[in-house]
Amino acid sequence: MFDQLSKLGKYLGQAANLMVGLPDYEAYVRHMQTTHPDQVPMSYETFFRERQEARYGGKTGKCC
Repeated sequence: MFDQLSKLGKYLGQAANLMVGLPDYEAYVRHMQTTHPDQVPMSYETFFRERQEARYGGKTGKCC
């Protein structure tokens, strides 16, 4: 029962983060380990910055 609640909480948290535009770093790391094991994954900070730039075109903190 608690395991199912924990999984549900994690799923809802991931869904909420994606809805507001926060990327899932853990999913990225899992993808890199499975699909590209020869490459080193980006640090969380680099990953977050890259996702922000991809989403907003490098215009963070600016209007238009």
